Amino acid sequence: MSNKVIEQYQKHNNLDIRVELHKRYSKNKFGFNNWIFSNYQIAEDIKVLELGCGTGELWKNQLDVIDKMEQLIVTDFSSDMVEKTKSVIGNRDNVEYKIMDIQNISFENETFDIVIANMLLHHVDDIDKALDEVNRVLKKGGIFYCATFGENGVVDYLASLFKNEINRELENKTFTLQNGKNYLIRYFNNVEKLIYDDELQVTNIDDLVQYIQSLRGISEIGSLDETIIRKRLEMKFNNSMLVIPKEYGMFIARKEN
Repeated sequence: MSNKVIEQYQKHNNLDIRVELHKRYSKNKFGFNNWIFSNYQIAEDIKVLELGCGTGELWKNQLDVIDKMEQLIVTDFSSDMVEKTKSVIGNRDNVEYKIMDIQNISFENETFDIVIANMLLHHVDDIDKALDEVNRVLKKGGIFYCATFGENGVVDYLASLFKNEINRELENKTFTLQNGKNYLIRYFNNVEKLIYDDELQVTNIDDLVQYIQSLRGISEIGSLDETIIRKRLEMKFNNSMLVIPKEYGMFIARKEN
C-alpha cells in the first residue's frame, strides 16, 4: 500500500469522521454495515477471517453471532485499527487480533470458511496478489465477501465540485462496483453483486468540510484550502441541504472447487 494510504489509516480519527457523517446524514437508516452483515451466511462452528477491520463498526451488535463461530481472526495493517476493533468486540476465547496485509496472509491453505474484506481492495497495490491470497486461504465451498463503492458516489460527486482545482483522473477507481467483478472472476467460480440504495442529505456545512479534509492522502480534495471548500459548498447547498449520491454495495464470491 502507498505511504499516503498507510499514513491516512495509521490512526482511526479520519475514518471515524467519515463513519459519523454517514451515520448522521444517510437517508437509508438501516445502515450500510447492518446491510452488509445481513447478507452474510454465517453458520455455527465456522472459521472467519476479516482483513482490513477498520474501526470495527461491522461487529457492533453482532457479538451473539461471533460467539457461535469456531474462530474469528480480525486483522488490519494498522495496529491502531486493530486496537479500535478490539475495543468493540473485546476479549473472547474464539477471537484473535493480528496485524496483517491482505497481500501476504499468514495462514495455511484452505483454513477459513469465510473471508471478509470491506472497503479495502481499492487501497491495495497488487489486487491480483491479494485475491490470490484470499482464494488460497479459503476452503472449498468458502465465501469471500467484499464491500466497495461505485464510480459515481460520494467522493466522485464531491470531486466534481472542484473540477477546476484538482485532476479528477487521479481519483482512486482501481476496485469498484463497476470493475470489481472483472478481478474476482479470475479467482472465484461464482461472483454476485448487490447494491445498497442510499444517499447523503447533509444539512451542516461544517460536518462536510471536516469530511472532505479527512480525505487528505486518498483524494486530492482533502488537501484543498478550507476557504475554497467552504465557499464552493455554500454555493451548492439548496434550502440548507446538499443531497449527495451514494453508490455502495458488495460482491459475494464463492470458491466452488
